[in-house]
Amino acid sequence: MSVPKNNKMLEVARQLRREMTPQERKLWYLFLRDFPVKIYKQRIVGSFVVDFDCHAAKLVVEVDGGQHRTAQGRAYDQQRTLALEKYGLSVLRFSNVDVERRFEWACEQIAGEIVSRQASGKS
Repeated sequence: MSVPKNNKMLEVARQLRREMTPQERKLWYLFLRDFPVKIYKQRIVGSFVVDFDCHAAKLVVEVDGGQHRTAQGRAYDQQRTLALEKYGLSVLRFSNVDVERRFEWACEQIAGEIVSRQASGKS
């Protein structure tokens, strides 16, 4: 299924690219930017801007700050994940703490999911 793009979100995505959180920046510059499979940062998917999108594996990677731990934040994330899954995408979520304290583990999870999705034909 083709994933629609909301052009109204273009400036929002550009701003988010310029203003990545320290954890998003760390994940991007130390791992995702040079990953063998192309990964996009702050990409528009439907009416959302996702942190990272690996189109080839139909995988979205989100780095969540503290606001995502509230009941309202978790409910919004759940709705967002369901909407993205309707496009055939899988969503991996990591907290800022995961990226800061368990960076290698987070990278292994992302790489493993990309390889798995490509090998299984889910991409």
